[in-house]
Formats: sequence, structure tokens, C-alpha cells
Amino acid sequence: MLRRFGQVAVLLALLLAEIPAVMAALPMLLASFGMGLIFLFPPLAWMVRYFAELNRRLMREWTGVPIEAPYLPEPPPPVRQPDGMYRSDRTLYRSPRVPAWNNRWKWLLTDPATWRDGLWLLLDPVVKLLLLPAFLLVPGRGLRVYAIWSNWVLGATAASRLAGQVSHLRRTRNLAADSQAAEMRRIERDLHDGAQARLVAIGMTLGAVEALVDNDPTAAKALLAKARESSSETLTELRRVIRGIHPPVLAERGLGDAVRALAMDSAMQVSVTVDLPGRLEAPVEAAAYFAVSELLSNAARHGDARTAEVDISTNDSDLRITVTDDGMGGADPAKGSGLSGIERRLSAFDGVLALNSPPGGPTTVTMDLPAVLPGSSGRKRACLPRRKLLVVAALWATAWCPTFPQGIVAGVVKALGGEEKSWFLALYLPEVWQWPVIFGMIGLGIFMHFMAMRIPATHDPERWMRGATPGKPWRLE
Repeated sequence: MLRRFGQVAVLLALLLAEIPAVMAALPMLLASFGMGLIFLFPPLAWMVRYFAELNRRLMREWTGVPIEAPYLPEPPPPVRQPDGMYRSDRTLYRSPRVPAWNNRWKWLLTDPATWRDGLWLLLDPVVKLLLLPAFLLVPGRGLRVYAIWSNWVLGATAASRLAGQVSHLRRTRNLAADSQAAEMRRIERDLHDGAQARLVAIGMTLGAVEALVDNDPTAAKALLAKARESSSETLTELRRVIRGIHPPVLAERGLGDAVRALAMDSAMQVSVTVDLPGRLEAPVEAAAYFAVSELLSNAARHGDARTAEVDISTNDSDLRITVTDDGMGGADPAKGSGLSGIERRLSAFDGVLALNSPPGGPTTVTMDLPAVLPGSSGRKRACLPRRKLLVVAALWATAWCPTFPQGIVAGVVKALGGEEKSWFLALYLPEVWQWPVIFGMIGLGIFMHFMAMRIPATHDPERWMRGATPGKPWRLE
């Protein structure tokens, strides 16, 4: 309980920084767009984002509510044109600094999350004051309600998630294209330096045989034997290239047996543990196979490892591969050890690579490929029962009425001494009851908003925090 009160105290103490920030933000915003001082807008946006990110982190650590950042992906750096200039819209610049600044300014300006952060910073002091009784009486639940409010305003929207997915797909598409181009160059190099050179040598040998077959049959027979040996070596070379494209054992027997075959061919002592429910899709198996092959090759060639362990297992619909070796360690993707190529392969399947390689070893590489097992359908949907669905819809449809027209607006009219009663119910009551009814209406509206958020939250708290919105609080994705 004392820890909760301490968290509440920190949350309220942030008002001492938030209120001056709001007072500074409004003049900076007016100066940016009213006086043309546009250079003030980026620091203003970063200041607001700092408070928003701090709130997200505190709510995640204190309440366990993950508030996903809704920001659009940052713009890429300016690309140098063939003439050495940098383009920003229709203007050319000699230096990339101005185009980069313009792109970041437009990014901050057009990102809806920037303005949502500003709205949150403006309303947050009011919300904290309204929740002050809950903070003091039931601090745990008060923090939970405040986390729901923060997630509602600061959480990711469907549009921001879609933009992030599009950016991620564009990046993985480029990585996959680069990886494919590098693979084609490798195959071309192997064919040019290996099989093609051997075939040229065989052709020259056969030409010599043709010239010697009449005059020196013995020498011709010797050259034919040499050509036969070269053809055998060429066939071996072609088989090696084919195995590098897609090993037959992988196509015929699957990932587990293909990795076991790798272990048998390795110079190290490799133990393999496989726990798979069945075959994976061919592209996934190929990516996993070549990743393990590259890691074992790196361990033997660069790490001087003697033993290695490969563990292939599943976690729900995810595939996890762990490769551990007893080499010297110190692996670094930036040093061109092949790890960057593995990352490019895995990125096509939203896979991630985690590396732990301290100097002196051992080296452990963990690769996770999400939702690649057969029959995996991604994130499940959960729906509210129809009765709760109707209650939530009714709360969202009516909660605005007591909160604003009958509460806040009526209080403003009463405070200003207006004589127009209009449809403000409290103003038709005796004087002694007007303010209690106004505050009661505001409290009722806040309670209705709270219940509209609480019902889906208690139905499926974790998934609702990720996906529910006031527009569709019953739709969980």
C-alpha cells in the first residue's frame, strides 16, 4: 500500500512539471504558426513526447498496462541524387541537412499522435485532479483507472498500427530483395568460378583429344580419362551449388533431418534436439536451415568451436531455434560474420535474432519466427457477450450527456451568472440544490465513462489494453 501511495505521489508531483510545460507549449505553438517561427515546433513536439513517453513507461511499470506508442515511422534520410544534390519536394540542396530537417518537421506535424500527445498533456492535470479521491482512498484502483485513461489517449490507433505494419513490410521487402540479389550473386559466382571453369577445361581437353586421336591414341585415352575425372568433379561442384540453393534432404525429409545432416557433415561435434509437430512451409524451412548452417559454419571457422548444440522447438505457433557453441565468443554482426545475412533472411517472416556472445564464449544465438507453424491463425479474437455489449454501447452513447451538457456546461453557465436555463436541468431546481446536482451529473458521467471502459477490461484485460477503442470497445484484435 505504501508503494502505491508513493507512486501516486510521484504522479501528482509530475504536475509541477506538466503545468509549466503546458504554459510554455501554448505560446510556442502560437509563435510557430502565428508568427512563422516554425523552428520552435520540433522542440515543442519533442517536449510533449517526452512527457507522453514517461507516462507510458510509468503506467507499464506500475500497473502492467502496455501502452503501445502510436507514432508513425521516422522518415528515411535524404537520398543523394546522381547529380550530387539532395531533393526535398521540388527544391534541390547541396547538403542533406535541410531536406532532413524538412522531412522531420513534416513528420512531426502530420503525425496525429503528436496532437494526441498535446491533448493528453493539456487534459492530464484535470484528470489527475478528478481522480484525486480515488488516488487517496484506493490508490491501486485509481492508478488502474488512470492507466486506462492514458491508454485511451496515448495508445496506438488502428491507423498508426497499419502505418507501422506498412513501414515494416516495406523494410522487410527491401531486405528480402537484397538477400535474394545477394544469393543470386553468390550462385553466379560459384558457377563462374567452379562449374563453368571446369566445363571450359573439359571442352579444351576434348579438343585436344580430337587432335590426337589419329596420331597418338594413347595420349588421347589419357586425356579422355582426365576429362572423365573433370566431369565427375564438375558434377560434384554442381551438386554442391544445388545444395546451396535448396538441399534435397530439406525438401524430402524436412527441417529436423536436414539439420541433423548438417551436424553429421560439420567438423564440430554437434548435438541436435528437434521438437516439431510436423513439416513447416518450404520458405520457412529454407530460412531456418540456412540460418543454422551459417551459424555452425561461423562457429567452426571464426569461433574455433569444438562442440555445438542445436535446439529446434515450438512455442504456441512460433518457431524457436537456439544454437550454442563453446567457441571464443565475441561475435558482432557489424563485423560481417554472416549474422546480418541471417537477420535479413529472418526479417521476411518477422523473425528476430538474439545474440549473446561474451569474449571467451560461449556463444548463444536464439532465433524466433512468429506464427509460422501450420494451422496458426495469429491473434485470436475475443468478444463480449451480447448483454455486456449492449450495456457498453448504451454507456458510450449516453455518458456524454450528464458529463458535458448537464454537468460541465451547466456549471459554466451557473458560474457566469447566466439567466438562460435552456435545457440544463439543474438550473430549474432551487438554488440550494443546483451545485450539488451539477457536480452529481459530472460524477455520473465520469462513472458511466469508467464503467464503459471497465466492462471490456475485466472481460479480457490483457487483450483489451492492446486493442480496444472507445469506438469499438468490444472488438479485440
